[in-house]
Amino acid sequence: MRVGTIKVTLVVTEVVVIATRIAVGVPPQLARRGNRVLRPRDASEVYANPRKELARLARTGVARRLGTGYYALVPQHRLGDLQWRPDLHAAALGIAQADYGTDTVALMGVSAARQHGAIPRAVAVAVVAVPKQRPTLRLAVGEIVFVERDAARLEVERLDSELTSGWVTTVEQTLLDLAARPALGGLTMNETRQAAQALATRADWELLVRLAKEQHRPSALRRAAEWTGRTSGA
Repeated sequence: MRVGTIKVTLVVTEVVVIATRIAVGVPPQLARRGNRVLRPRDASEVYANPRKELARLARTGVARRLGTGYYALVPQHRLGDLQWRPDLHAAALGIAQADYGTDTVALMGVSAARQHGAIPRAVAVAVVAVPKQRPTLRLAVGEIVFVERDAARLEVERLDSELTSGWVTTVEQTLLDLAARPALGGLTMNETRQAAQALATRADWELLVRLAKEQHRPSALRRAAEWTGRTSGA
């Protein structure tokens, strides 16, 4: 019994020491960032050679390389966990914010449906609304599809993740978006229909009808109604 206690104490101490040593490697200016997704240019005021230093942080385990030009700082409570990998949708939101700002981007489509619990399985594609069109970005944890949308015209709500806080489309907006572009994000038509039906149980249908009119999406409204057994009116 005594030996067992000593062993546990040593392990805990070792983990604390490792985590403390790793935490020291992040400059306060970076550790305090609201968005934990970094590009080399974001660290240019901290490091003379930010690309080299971010690569060093990745080697020491305090950051994870997401893809070319993007890194994620490991959350404080996950320091020392070498198995931790960022959630794809959180990474997508963080990357979009890094490139375009917090209030001009939002998770949408399958990513929003996933956040609302309408898609039970993990998906390898994230979808995010951004101010301008750009190619799909391939990361180690999946793909990000960027859709040109004016986030100010979308119905959104607050989202907090391990990497950043930002916006995600509401249940109603997400349902309408899925009906408008069922194949966006790589789901099968049946999977998209099931996600829409799950969202419909919590949706304000009058609000959804209003959104469809404001966004000129009558065909999406009709499809959503067919999928969920509603009428296309209120």
